[in-house]
Amino acid sequence: MGDVLDQSEIDALLASVQTQEDGGGTAVATEEAGSVPTAGGTRGDEVGVIAAYDFKRPERVSKDHIRAIGSIHDGFARNFGATLSGFLRTIIEVRVVGVEQLTYSEFIHSLPNPTCFVTMSAPPLEGRMCLELSPLIVYPIIDRLLGGSNANLFIPQRPLTAIEWRLMHRLVDRALEHLSDVWRNMVDAKFEVLETESNPQLVHIVAPTEVVVFITFEIKMGQSAGTMSICIPFNTIESVLSKLTTQSWFGYRPKGISDVEKKRIHRNLTNSAVNLTAFLGRARLKVNELRELRPGDIVQLDKEQHEEMILQIQGRNKYAGVPGQIRGRRALRLTRSAAIDERL
Repeated sequence: MGDVLDQSEIDALLASVQTQEDGGGTAVATEEAGSVPTAGGTRGDEVGVIAAYDFKRPERVSKDHIRAIGSIHDGFARNFGATLSGFLRTIIEVRVVGVEQLTYSEFIHSLPNPTCFVTMSAPPLEGRMCLELSPLIVYPIIDRLLGGSNANLFIPQRPLTAIEWRLMHRLVDRALEHLSDVWRNMVDAKFEVLETESNPQLVHIVAPTEVVVFITFEIKMGQSAGTMSICIPFNTIESVLSKLTTQSWFGYRPKGISDVEKKRIHRNLTNSAVNLTAFLGRARLKVNELRELRPGDIVQLDKEQHEEMILQIQGRNKYAGVPGQIRGRRALRLTRSAAIDERL
């Protein structure tokens, strides 16, 4: 239908209104299956689809961005699960259950009370984010850390004690380290804990009607299972949403080595001990000559006095040099690099 009605369409509408006022008939078009009412009547070759839209819950994050966020945190789930398995010395499975957008009030009301609730920041991203661990998995993890068997474990309905919070901080720190790693390719953000709380309804990081991205994980440890949730407000990731559209997020991206790891590797290599062997030369003797050797006998080698000696490191040729003496000890002054297959 055009933007402006022509005179014939205006006349048809006026006639329809007049007919209804006079009671002479009904000009209301009836929508049948597979038809859409138009200005000129009914088209039977189109299907009318009406989608409900809630203005209280605007969809500010596109489906492509939602899929990209899920892909990012799939990698986080794999890395975090492997770290937890080593930390707790048992098999831990972590997987992404869902990624959706909802209001902050809906997110808060979906959480249990009390629970393990952590607010965090990730400079240079603005605002705060939330991480929540369900008591259904928190207490089995604490029981495991304290040497328990997790057999018929009772889940208490109380806030965590100070000792339990210190144990959970060790787990949360590992989670934030992996979050920083998976987000580094998009923004060089360092996730940090700001504060902890047992009652999530007392924490207000954004307005109740503000849109947030809600990422849910499932954590399995033996017979125990629980959820972990991450809440990211829209205004926090709005500035980096454009970087989530690249297809590279849907594939594997190797993690680059950090400066701390480089220093650790360099330190370990520097302190490593290796065996060095300098070869004076070789000689061939018959067995009867070998049997007749006595202290003071001279064995003639196959090298001249001025020839270089080969220095091997861990059994492989590395350098060539000339023998000498320093501070009362035999020494070798290196002159060049040796070929791998060079004669000893």
